Amino acid sequence: MIGALVTLAVIVLLLLFLVGIYNSLVTLRNRYKNAFAQIDVQLKRRHDLIPNLVETAKGYLAHERGTLEAVIAARNQAVSAREAAAKTPGEPGAMRDLMQAEGALGGVLGRLFALSEAYPDLKANQTMAQLMEELTSTENRVAFARQGYNDAVMTYNIAREKFLNVLIAGPFGFHAAELFEIEEPAEREAPKVSFT
Repeated sequence: MIGALVTLAVIVLLLLFLVGIYNSLVTLRNRYKNAFAQIDVQLKRRHDLIPNLVETAKGYLAHERGTLEAVIAARNQAVSAREAAAKTPGEPGAMRDLMQAEGALGGVLGRLFALSEAYPDLKANQTMAQLMEELTSTENRVAFARQGYNDAVMTYNIAREKFLNVLIAGPFGFHAAELFEIEEPAEREAPKVSFT
């Protein structure tokens, strides 16, 4: 009788331990999904600002139509990638597509900003200046949200790879989550200062 009670107690303790692991993985997965939702909000804000920026620039950059069209095309691709990633935050394929689309969008926006520097009337336009300032502010918010997301993903991935946790993670669908990293090599480089 005592042997049966000890066995039952060990089984109950083991089940409680496994439930604890499962619940901690659920909590960590929900944290990184919430962190991605913060990125999603800022990316949506960024994507909503771009058409206004392009409309403002259209009058000044009529003969730069290719750049304006490239900005809109890259924005639309980024919106699609963001929506796909929002459905499955952390899923490697969706996150890679989002990183590529956002990198392409950043590249064409950089070209648009460079063009705007060459047109003093556009540069002096109050609406354009305000939109560029809002976009810069949004970029900072995206970077901050991305850092929070990457921290949450790292914590989740570490937890799911720990011994015993890994035995629960695989069978219960706790797959590795993908970080949201910068794709543009130029963005990773430190700025170069030259006094010559």
